[in-house]
Amino acid sequence: MNLELYQQVYLNQDLPEYQLKKGDIATLIDFVPHPHNQEEGCILEVFNALGESIHVVAIPKSWVVPLQSNQIFSVRTLALVS
Repeated sequence: MNLELYQQVYLNQDLPEYQLKKGDIATLIDFVPHPHNQEEGCILEVFNALGESIHVVAIPKSWVVPLQSNQIFSVRTLALVS
């Protein structure tokens, strides 16, 4: 899997602590080494449908997939935690 900085990717895992779900789209903004020589990580910035930044998260590289030309966007409501 070839990932490049600033490309859009989607999650292949749920991230309930951020109210993010498998299939949500983010922008890859950095790569980070694991502190104990395990899997490299990715820093992602997640935007809402209006283009406003809502989260910056660090996750394992294997949890993201590049977008492909045969995929389309969809919209879901972000559940607000009270």
